Amino acid sequence: MSKRLRVGMVGYKFMGKAHSNAYRSLPMFFPSAPLQPEMSVICGRNEQGVQAAASQFGWSESVTDWRELVRRDDIDLIDINAPSDAHKEIALEAACQGKHLFCEKPLALSLADSREMLKAAEEAGITHMVGFNYRFSPAVQLAKDLIESGRLGKIYHFRAFFLQDWILDPNFPLVWRLQKEVAGSGSHGDLGAHLIDLARFLVGEFQEVIGMSETFIKERPLASEMTGLSAKGSSSADAPKGEVTVDDATLFLARFAGGALGSFEATRFAAGHRSTNSFEINGSLGSVRFDFERMNELEVYFTTDDEDVQGFRRVLATDPAHKYAEAWWPAGHTIGFEHTFTHEMLELVTAISEGRQPSPSFHDGVACQAVLEAVERSVAERRWVPLEEM
Repeated sequence: MSKRLRVGMVGYKFMGKAHSNAYRSLPMFFPSAPLQPEMSVICGRNEQGVQAAASQFGWSESVTDWRELVRRDDIDLIDINAPSDAHKEIALEAACQGKHLFCEKPLALSLADSREMLKAAEEAGITHMVGFNYRFSPAVQLAKDLIESGRLGKIYHFRAFFLQDWILDPNFPLVWRLQKEVAGSGSHGDLGAHLIDLARFLVGEFQEVIGMSETFIKERPLASEMTGLSAKGSSSADAPKGEVTVDDATLFLARFAGGALGSFEATRFAAGHRSTNSFEINGSLGSVRFDFERMNELEVYFTTDDEDVQGFRRVLATDPAHKYAEAWWPAGHTIGFEHTFTHEMLELVTAISEGRQPSPSFHDGVACQAVLEAVERSVAERRWVPLEEM
């Protein structure tokens, strides 16, 4: 394979901008990456909008038909960050055309659909990756190293929450993320999926779950315009409204195959929390705490410290000893949200070059979807649901 990786991307809004920035940053900060992405074609339904995105983000060409895009001979990788209901159809056709795949999470609207996507990718012999970018924070990678090296001992607890408040206003419009037929689920699949992936990445596989959920605002004004997590619509009392068909908040408990216990909370109704993505892990020899709002830091506690200095210490994960950090700035000079996507793309191009599957792959997307649906089944049937049942 040549040093170029010719990318065709479907989607151009929130995640489209994040992915575009990653492709542009990779050659500058990781010049030794085995493949360098070439931003060939960007695709979106709105011709004027996608043309503007192509110019702003640095894509060579724009198109409005994803079917045309995936069949082109001059494209190696299809990047899917369109709304969730489009993932499966695009991925299946792209796999049929022999294109490598990167797909944002959640992988599909259902476990059955995600398994179908994985099967198609495996049968095509292509590289496939799902977008769980928070894994790629240096501080999260440090937590992973501490666990795998045994420095935290036997893991007893994983507790996590992802809290937002962007739809707290009952007059916020009915965006696609609030419609089950498009998004699949609400805070559970959007935010909880990230927590589930972090738990699997750090602690291991789920054994069983039990959960509850709630939709606090049942109807919202119809949206006249939406971009990313913002939207416009009428706030008048007589404005037409539509039904919210997803959860506003979902909480669940879990047992892990390795014996640890877990608790998870995902909500868009936590006033004052713009995007609080946090976890704590407790082991027999120590603990770690992480909050993405302070993403460069990992709080670490070891029971083996002398009693007079025991306590959580703040580790700034910006030194060369921390994964990815050496590529960016001098120690102490922090990185941000966008850098996790660059690290994600580095893993993708390296995996393609080495002929292996990246981490996380569609296998991880399917495993996450299984947990999501097990929780939904638990909510509906008010019982513990074993993952082996899925």
